[in-house]
Parts: sequence; structure tokens; C-alpha cells
Amino acid sequence: MNPVAVINGPNLNLLGVRNPDVYGRETLADVEEQCRIAARSHGWNLDFRQTNHEGVCIDWIHELRTSVVGMVINAGGWTHTSVALRDAVETVEAPVIEVHISDIHAREEFRHHSYLEAVCAASIVGRGTAGYSEAISEIARLRAN
Repeated sequence: MNPVAVINGPNLNLLGVRNPDVYGRETLADVEEQCRIAARSHGWNLDFRQTNHEGVCIDWIHELRTSVVGMVINAGGWTHTSVALRDAVETVEAPVIEVHISDIHAREEFRHHSYLEAVCAASIVGRGTAGYSEAISEIARLRAN
């Protein structure tokens, strides 16, 4: 079975340390374990990645675009700045779910716009790290329809 991919962008390697009042105290390793459990519950393997380099992220999306059952992406700050990332996400043949740990719509004005939203099947924002598992469940729901 092809995996579900979870791709994390810049600064998410500092999850649990960077602004814990905004993002919580769970680490990226904790999120990966949550995602692994969620993926297994649907009979899928997990491909979990994080990078601070936009070109690497785009290369990963290109690499995975035809081989995953779905993709979860937390693009971090690139959400609000990267047309190139948006264009890469648009090429993914499986459902893509955008995730943000914090509620980007309740934060600074520059965070309100997402370039990814229009090319994703859904966006889950402000649900903490639980949003990742919810996104994997949403992929399963979309694939069942």
C-alpha cells in the first residue's frame, strides 16, 4: 500500500520549543508518532518529513505527487508567501490537506492568506497537533467517496 505523506515546513523542527504558548509543547517527534498511529488505523504506512528549505520541500512534493494515498502539509510561513509551493501542491494527484497548529485567521494579518488553500481538499487550522490526525482521517473519508 502506498503511504500517506506528511510534509512539514520551516521551523517545525523547533516544535515544542518555539513559541510554546502558540504551538504547544508537543515535539515534531510526538506529531510523527500521532500520525503513524492515525495512518496505521487506515491501513497505511507513513512518510513523514520536515525541511527548512523551500526547494527541498517542492522536490519532495514532486517526488511523492503520484505515489501517495494522500498528503498532509503544514507549510509554516511558506503558506503565506510561496506561489511556487502552491504550484507544486496543485500537481499532487491524491487529496492534500493543509494543516496549521494555530488558528492563522486569528493571528497577525499577514498570516490570514493561504496560497495553498485553493489547491487543497481541506484546511484544518487551530486544532493543535490533533489537526494532523484529523487530516489523515479526512484523507480516508475523501478516498472512500
